[in-house]
Amino acid sequence: MAVELCLLLLLFCGSTISEVQPIYKPPPGTLDFGFVPAKTYDTGAYHEPGPIGILFKVVHAFLYLVQPNPFPQDLIRKLAQQKFGNSQGDYQKPENVVLTLQAIYYEIGFIVSAALGLLFILLLPLVGLCFCMCRCCDNCGGEMHQRQKKNADCQRSCFATFLFVASLIISVGVLCAYAANQHLTSQVRGAKKLVNSNFKDLKVFLNDTPAQIDYLVSQYNTTKDKALSDLNNVGPLLGSRVQEQLGKEVRPALDAALTMAGAIRETKEALENVSVSVEVLQEGTERLHANLTDVKMHLSNTLNDSACAAAQAASTCNIIRNSLNQLNINANFSGLPGVSSQLAKVNDVLKIDLSSLVQKGYAAFNDTPDLVVNQTKNILSDIKNVLESIGSNISNFTKALPVQKIIADLTVYLTQSEAYVQDYFPVVEQYDFYRWLGCLILCCMVVLIVIFYYLGLLCGTCGYDKHASPTTRGCISNTGGNFLMAGVGFSFLFSWVLMIVVVLTFVTGGNIEKLVCEPFEDKTLFKVLDTPYLLNQHWKNYLSGILFKNPNINLTFEKVYSDCKENKGIYTSLHLEHLFNINEFLNISMYTEDVALRIEHIQINLSKIILLDEIGKENLLNFSSSGIEGINFGAYLTEINKSVTKVDLLSFANDLEARADQLPKGALENALKGHANNIRMIHSQQVVPLEQAMSTLNQSIRLLKRTSSELMVKVKNVISAVNAAQLLINNNASQVIVQETKKYMDTIVGYFEQYIEWVKESIAMEVAACKPIANVIDTAVDIFLCSYVTDSVNTFWFGLGGSSIFLIPAIIFAVKLSKYYRRMDTEDVYDEL
Repeated sequence: MAVELCLLLLLFCGSTISEVQPIYKPPPGTLDFGFVPAKTYDTGAYHEPGPIGILFKVVHAFLYLVQPNPFPQDLIRKLAQQKFGNSQGDYQKPENVVLTLQAIYYEIGFIVSAALGLLFILLLPLVGLCFCMCRCCDNCGGEMHQRQKKNADCQRSCFATFLFVASLIISVGVLCAYAANQHLTSQVRGAKKLVNSNFKDLKVFLNDTPAQIDYLVSQYNTTKDKALSDLNNVGPLLGSRVQEQLGKEVRPALDAALTMAGAIRETKEALENVSVSVEVLQEGTERLHANLTDVKMHLSNTLNDSACAAAQAASTCNIIRNSLNQLNINANFSGLPGVSSQLAKVNDVLKIDLSSLVQKGYAAFNDTPDLVVNQTKNILSDIKNVLESIGSNISNFTKALPVQKIIADLTVYLTQSEAYVQDYFPVVEQYDFYRWLGCLILCCMVVLIVIFYYLGLLCGTCGYDKHASPTTRGCISNTGGNFLMAGVGFSFLFSWVLMIVVVLTFVTGGNIEKLVCEPFEDKTLFKVLDTPYLLNQHWKNYLSGILFKNPNINLTFEKVYSDCKENKGIYTSLHLEHLFNINEFLNISMYTEDVALRIEHIQINLSKIILLDEIGKENLLNFSSSGIEGINFGAYLTEINKSVTKVDLLSFANDLEARADQLPKGALENALKGHANNIRMIHSQQVVPLEQAMSTLNQSIRLLKRTSSELMVKVKNVISAVNAAQLLINNNASQVIVQETKKYMDTIVGYFEQYIEWVKESIAMEVAACKPIANVIDTAVDIFLCSYVTDSVNTFWFGLGGSSIFLIPAIIFAVKLSKYYRRMDTEDVYDEL
């Protein structure tokens, strides 16, 4: 009844999880639920024996020599399932005979060893009795007469050495037995602390579980707060997502319209530059033409001077005279058509601020999140109410569970069990004292025998006089011989008692080590316990039959122990979902479906968004019909590509000055150089500004040419893109809104799925972690039974048995050696010849 009550508590301790499922991978908005509060357990279910552990290992090795066979799982299963003793003929059945032979084969090492021990118990007292009676009849060394032998000293030394070695071995054995006896007593006395630690951990286990459940429930607020946060930020989240998807078409259309508005302004500037530049070029070329004509006239007059008629200057003057026709303008801008009409139309277009209209479209589109917020207020309020109701239902469900009552009942039961253990622990210590005293007496028996042997060796060796005859040996030597014989007598008296204890403890302790401790360590013992129909012939699985009254559930001792050893949750370890399925608690799909349904009903109308009104579109069409494509760009480019003058005036001036240097020094040379300087001045003051104006005209004309290229097509494309984007907003935005609303809904619902999966994982691994249960089993079996009791008992019989066995050679050597130490009544006498 107590066990079932305990398991029922553990069930409710884990009542926030159903079957463990694969860990859910949440969407990007991952929630942080923190760590489930957990106390640290004090019990360390591991025992380190210390230096005596070396003896334990030696005993384990000896047991392996005695019993090297593996754990007989099949044999134990068959023996447990086989019925013996119902009738006399059961033992004669062939299957029972086979099982008996298999058991004998497995236990053959223990059987042979125990048989040898029994022979020792039976024969040694009989041999001692016969030996005593024989010596009383002056036989078997009882005659106080010693024959003289030449090798007497060698024999005496050998017997003394062998006896000393045997005594040492006996001493080591009794020390091992004494150490094992003391170790067992100290461990039993220290077991109280370990037991208290286990009870403390069980109390922590019980008291900590409700707090863990409360923590799991409270973390629903984290989920709810995150969902509410997303709902409160529906504009930036849902609105921005809708805006982002629509913006893939809306923004390029508005960008194209804004670019076209910039192109209109650039066109106006270019037309103004063309108009101004043509006017500047026309006036400049006329002035330049007049100045170059004056230069040619003055140069011609200078060359008509009589100084050019001289032989040295005639050829130079002729060359200069022939080059005068190069001083003339090359480009003629007077015939270029004007652009005033195009400029006037563009100025009319610019009376409407197209950029401002496009910016209004941007602003209207950027208000999408606010539109979403305003149009979802009522629905979001309903969703928030649903979230609050979920939290209330979870709290009410957990309050309905009788966790506190069950934990209180189990705490009372645990307290009573602890009090029971505390009350009976002095009794255990008292009986352990009796055991310790009995084992100490056994050790003292061996010690008494060994002391007689050591005293005999000491007195006999120290008091021996090789010059003395057997009848004249000293008192000390004779006392040594008597001590040896006393040791022999006590050996015959005590050895059979010692061997009885050794055989009993050997058979018991050895089999516990081989049949319980070793299979418990590698868990094969659990596999035997998990054998179907073993513990109950009607139940396939005994543990599930006890817990759930359903032996068909696959619940094994090995799996439960392994899970608890790994500190997993009790709900998962015991598969308590078969007793109490909490799917109702975790099944919040009905609420999430309600939330999802309400989110799906969100209706967002974006028809109020106007990207570009009809005025803006008409403005674009007016720009396309402004006539800039009718400009004669070829005529402009033809004149622009020409130089201002036919010859580079700087080169002409430099060449004129160089030829003047070839003339004789005089007025002609100076006059020509003055004309050269005048030409340079004309270049710097008139030609350079004209070249700059031509450059500006060139840039403006080329810009106008690029702008006018397929201008109508470009404008129509811009208007078509804006119309398509507007159509998307007016008619097809609902599809985008549905898609993004679905993603938004998945995000909200995903928070609850994260919470559910976190609860499942936490219950599986952290809540009501059953490490204390595994610690109790380890403490009872591995530590107390195996490490404390069995290892100590096995070491005790190993030491005591070794000492008992070596009593036999010690008896032989002591009897032989005593003849050389005791004072004889007669001796061999040799007559002198």
